[in-house]
Amino acid sequence: MKLTKRLLMITALIILSTSGLVANEMDKIKQGEKIFMTKGLGNCLACHAINGKEVNGPGSMGPKLQYLSSWPKEEIYNKIYDPYTTNPISAMPAFGKNGWLSDDEINALVAYLQTIK
Repeated sequence: MKLTKRLLMITALIILSTSGLVANEMDKIKQGEKIFMTKGLGNCLACHAINGKEVNGPGSMGPKLQYLSSWPKEEIYNKIYDPYTTNPISAMPAFGKNGWLSDDEINALVAYLQTIK
């Protein structure tokens, strides 16, 4: 009987802690999407098309963003923080290195970008 109660208690704690993590991750993804779409923040949409869609005008300058769900988080973070480390002639600004986005904002943007299939 005591073992059953303990197992139920442990299961409940795991479920509660996991649901909090999922909610936190969803909030981070929403914040990242806002940064991606907002002109005064990341404004990524000005140069990048999402999911490889062909566009004319805004969203056609930078590479199409697709398959980012398979990229390592650190690699995406580094591309946003300072793209010149991997591409010295990149037209993309160094959002982190130049202080335009904080570490938390870049991490939120990474969380959003990793939802792109």
